[in-house]
Amino acid sequence: MNNPLVSPDLGLIFWSFVTFVIVFLILRKYAFRPIVEALKEREAHIDNALKSAEQARLEMAKLKNDNEKLLDEARAERDVMMKKAQQTADRIVEESKEKAAAESNKIVEAARLAIQQERQAAIQDIKQQVASLSVEIAEKILRGQLKDESAQRTLVSQLIDDAKLN
Repeated sequence: MNNPLVSPDLGLIFWSFVTFVIVFLILRKYAFRPIVEALKEREAHIDNALKSAEQARLEMAKLKNDNEKLLDEARAERDVMMKKAQQTADRIVEESKEKAAAESNKIVEAARLAIQQERQAAIQDIKQQVASLSVEIAEKILRGQLKDESAQRTLVSQLIDDAKLN
């Protein structure tokens, strides 16, 4: 029951070792070099892919930053434009208010002048009417008082006496 595979003798070990060394040398000469080169080539390809991916990631980050900068600049420009538009609108409203106030003042001043002129005209008219009425009244009074000749002489002598005093 001594199985040669379970308990190997010294010859089997030697020949197994010699076979292993021969197979190893053959593999080393013909198989290991291409396998190692293929592995190195694959490693280089993977490294290049990783570098390309990292470069692409960096470029994407740069593009993202550039886009953010452009968006920020566009927002800032929009804010400036909105501020200028608001200032222009405020200035236009203020100018309109000033023009309206100036027009209002002109209208009020023109109305004030018209009222003043009408008042002066009314006062002048009243003065003329008072003067006319006073003359008419004085004429009627004088006619009534100077109907007789003795009253006329008395009035003339009084006027002469008053004229001498002055």
